[in-house]
Amino acid sequence: MDAAVAGCGLLLAVFFVFYLGGWGDEPLRQLVTDGAYLPPAVLAVVAGVRLVHRGGLDQRGRRAWTLITLAFGCQLVAHATWFLEDNFLGPPTYPAAADYWFLAFVPFLFAGLLLLPGTRRTRAERTKLVIDSLIVGTGTFMVAWYLVIGPALQVENATALQVAMSAALPVGDLLLVLALASVLLRRHGRQPATLLLTAAVGTYVVADFAYSWITLNDRFTGGTWPDLFWLTGCYLFVLATRRRHKSTAERIGRAGRSRISLLPYGASAIAYGLLGYLAREQDLYPLGGMIIGAIVLTSLVMARQMYALSENRRLAVTDPLTGLANRTLVGERLAELTGQPPREGRHGAVLLVDLDRFKPINDRYGHEAGDAVLTAVAGVLRSVVRAGDTAGRLGGDEFAVVLTGLPDRDAAEQVARRIVAALDTPVIFGDLLLAVTASIGVAFRADGADDVEELLAHADTAMYAAKRGGRGRYRVYTPELDTRARDAELRHAVADGQLLLHYQPAVDLRGDVIVAVEALVRWNHPERGLLMPGAFIDLAEETGAIVPLGEWVLREACRQAARWRTEVPAAAGIYLNVNLSPLQVKQSGLVEIVTGILAETGFPADRLVLELTERIVLEPDEATLDRLHALCELGVRIAVDDFGTGHAAINYLRRLPVSLLKLDRSYVAGIDDDPRAYAVAAAVAGLGAAFGMHVVAEGVETPAQAGRLLEMGCRYGQGYLYHRPQPGDELTALLTRAELLVAP
Repeated sequence: MDAAVAGCGLLLAVFFVFYLGGWGDEPLRQLVTDGAYLPPAVLAVVAGVRLVHRGGLDQRGRRAWTLITLAFGCQLVAHATWFLEDNFLGPPTYPAAADYWFLAFVPFLFAGLLLLPGTRRTRAERTKLVIDSLIVGTGTFMVAWYLVIGPALQVENATALQVAMSAALPVGDLLLVLALASVLLRRHGRQPATLLLTAAVGTYVVADFAYSWITLNDRFTGGTWPDLFWLTGCYLFVLATRRRHKSTAERIGRAGRSRISLLPYGASAIAYGLLGYLAREQDLYPLGGMIIGAIVLTSLVMARQMYALSENRRLAVTDPLTGLANRTLVGERLAELTGQPPREGRHGAVLLVDLDRFKPINDRYGHEAGDAVLTAVAGVLRSVVRAGDTAGRLGGDEFAVVLTGLPDRDAAEQVARRIVAALDTPVIFGDLLLAVTASIGVAFRADGADDVEELLAHADTAMYAAKRGGRGRYRVYTPELDTRARDAELRHAVADGQLLLHYQPAVDLRGDVIVAVEALVRWNHPERGLLMPGAFIDLAEETGAIVPLGEWVLREACRQAARWRTEVPAAAGIYLNVNLSPLQVKQSGLVEIVTGILAETGFPADRLVLELTERIVLEPDEATLDRLHALCELGVRIAVDDFGTGHAAINYLRRLPVSLLKLDRSYVAGIDDDPRAYAVAAAVAGLGAAFGMHVVAEGVETPAQAGRLLEMGCRYGQGYLYHRPQPGDELTALLTRAELLVAP
């Protein structure tokens, strides 16, 4: 089909060369011209039928293009009939048989154009569209009346049928102009197929007016200049159909950017231009001056209305405080950015700028101080963006910068760096110096953002990453920053078996015998390899995925430990340590979950140790205390992990049912050669002993550290000096060889 379209275009190009070259006598030129219509007319019908049956159109679009294809069919019959009449049956009398088919073309095309899908609009918008279309139609009517309709009604010796036909053709064209105006005014975005179709209708209307005017004043013969317009229009129909067939369904949405349409004003200008042309033949007194005055008066009213519309538009898209673009205009610019296909060397980006600690300024110094800061930030944004870019305020203390046509990605980062640097300067408000910084998220159109919402979501993700990173900086969006996508990926990993456990033994420092093992989760990522907890635990805590993850860890660890008890009888006395996150501890059904897992796996409760972070110990509520006591009543032991890093309140330790303290590795480092480090570690270990708790030192790496721990009364240790974390099967072999000692 593409080859046929290209061949047809080449044929028309050859015809244009033939026509413009003036070759051949009148009969030959007439024959060639009439014959040149047939290939594009046949192709238009074939393309239209194919589009309707296999073009993936929705119901409304299928009805519209069915009617347009029927119009193509009328055109084909008209051209074939005219070819026979004009060249083989003698000079046709007016109206010829072909004229009826040309006239039948109008109602089908008119209905098809009106049915073409367009932007969904409110009632007020539809009313405005109707008025604008009528303005265009009225202007066209004035031209048609002067050139064709008026003269047709005054032709002498013309039959009633000839007069009716002469008036019917321009009236039909007038209807097409109305439909054409409607299509242009209600189209949404750039739709090449629709633009080609309207161009085809426009060239047809011009050719029809010329044909009617020539017919009224002389005998029309084939091979004259209106044929160039008809042939061009016919081929544009073919291109429109092929373009629509190749494109996906046109997205129809709410009206986007509210542009001031110049189409009604253009039609009015043409109509009054015609009046001015006619006025040259009138006396200045009285009629000529009135016509000229009416033209000037109407032109001034139109100019005033256009200025008012422009001013209303400016006010509607401007933030009143800062003078920047408001959310509406920023959204329109983003829609334009995402609607353009990515091109090499032409990058687009959006910067989402959120002020850091802006609320305390409002609360402490009042809203006037806050407004002064916002105005100053607006000035900074104006100073760093280019003329073609858009800086806007989305609301509150959130701003956006839309950058288009960037030569490379670093250009957007340079803008972000300039904004961060410029905001280091305090804002002067009266006698105050108000310090303000901003966190900026940068997102690029080319990074998979297909619409405005997704692009803003990417920038928002990067902006919050900048805040987490310390504020007063910028971050560029990467998929790794997308907590929603990573959360879904992590939850999928739990369900898909991508997680695995390694186990690190803890020993009795007096004899290096294994007394417990701690379960440590790993993520066997299909693309990034084996990930340590630091790469995903914080994300799991932030998104809540830690709850299903933690439950999986507890179940899998208990299942493995139960197998050790069965396969290695000497391992029956070891403890299993499993970490609990704060979110897990706050679960109302925690006790039931733990009880169910112990019953399912057969692991005894009195050998399970649940490790809590100091965040839970610092401010435990009554419900948390009740759950922990209930677990202890089952026989489960409670430990505080990384003790000493979170400044846990001592009085809370007295209330919690804690039996073990795990001394953080930061206290162990240096105790073998630094007396102050030794003294601090001994004090913390003594605190645990004072509460009647066993103390387990983490991060033991040298024999000297182990000796010093024993000196201070710390009996148990865990670290690379003894064992590294290892998979369950390797630990099974280790337990088989080891002499075990049950911890007291």
